[in-house]
Parts: sequence; structure tokens; C-alpha cells
Amino acid sequence: MFELAIQLKDLLNPEFYIQHGGLWLFLFIVFAETGLFAGFFLPGDSLLFVAGIYSNELASELYNLNNDFLNMMLVCVLVIFSGILGNLVGYWFGAASGPFLFSRKDTFFFKKKHLFAAKEFYEKHGGGAIVFARFLPIIRTFAPIVAGVVRMEKHRFALYNIIGSIAWVLTMMFAGHYLYKFFLNQYGFDLKSRLEFIVLGIILITTAPVIFKLVSKKK
Repeated sequence: MFELAIQLKDLLNPEFYIQHGGLWLFLFIVFAETGLFAGFFLPGDSLLFVAGIYSNELASELYNLNNDFLNMMLVCVLVIFSGILGNLVGYWFGAASGPFLFSRKDTFFFKKKHLFAAKEFYEKHGGGAIVFARFLPIIRTFAPIVAGVVRMEKHRFALYNIIGSIAWVLTMMFAGHYLYKFFLNQYGFDLKSRLEFIVLGIILITTAPVIFKLVSKKK
């Protein structure tokens, strides 16, 4: 009998996607997590951080440029494009189905509270929310949808979308890539051996503001 080997902890582990799905699954996850409301539970920041560590391996799946920096930039460009495309799809979806989203019932993949949190974040920060939201789990999934719902001007949205994707991807992937090299070269410490703790730290740091906001609203 076929036994499903994938466990819930694997789905929350960014290294699992890179090692078992490679470059193309990685790009799809970035796309889904930045624009499809069903992708809010997928790893985002931690996935980019880990991808920075594995950038040479990921680049070799497409074309190995035999240069550490160029391989890194090749993967970054692809991820930036996936993030931009994901937000565009989210914006289109919000523009097409805005009223319906705010009136539909909660499901496993859709929680209305996340949509309202993103709407409040957008109203507070305006267009800059599209950039800031990239660094906030859950919010970054729903922010482009809210922008579509409120009919944010398309060219303005496109500008913030591009800036946000570039800033998010370069920050997280360069951090993973060069912190890995720094600790390995300076201290002989391989971050890959402690990735679970690093990923947990990233998740706690990035989700803390969102969790605090959601909890405080219930009081």
C-alpha cells in the first residue's frame, strides 16, 4: 500500500521544498504566497533565506554560470519576477471579486480576518503598504488583493509592486547567502546544520507583529 511520506512539519519547512522540489517548485511557492489567498500558510521569508544558501544548487537547475554572485543574481531575478507576477494576480483577483470576498464565509484556505487585517494595513500605509507588506507573512498575501478591491491606480500599484518584490527578495536571499558564507568562512560553522532553529527565529520575528495585531483586535 502506498504510504504518504510527507508530513505537516515538512510543508512548513522551507528546506523541504528546495531539496525535493527544486527551483521550479520554489518559484511557484513564491508566486502563490504573494498573490493567491490559499497560499498564506506557505513559508515566505524563511524560504527566501534558505534559497539564498542554496542559490548555486538552484541556479544549476537552469544554467550554472560558474560564478557565485552571478548564480545568485540569476535566481534572484527569477524570484523577483515570480513575486511581481503573484501580486499582479492578487490585484486582478481583488478587482474582479472584491465585494464577494468580504461577504463570503471562512474556509480552511480563506480567513476573512486576514483580509480585514490587510485592508486596515493598506488604509494606514497607503501605496507603501504594497512594499511593507512583502516583509509581513499573511499580510503580503492579502495586500495586493485589497489593492485590487479598492481599485488602486494600476500604474501606481505596478511601481510599488516592483519595488517591493526587489527589496524583499534581495534582502532575504542576500542575507541567507552571505550570512551562510560568513559563518562558514570565519567560524567554520555550517548554518545548514541548524536551519530549523534559524527558520523558527525568522518565523517568530516576522509573524510577531501580525499575531500581536490580530490578538489586540479581539480585546
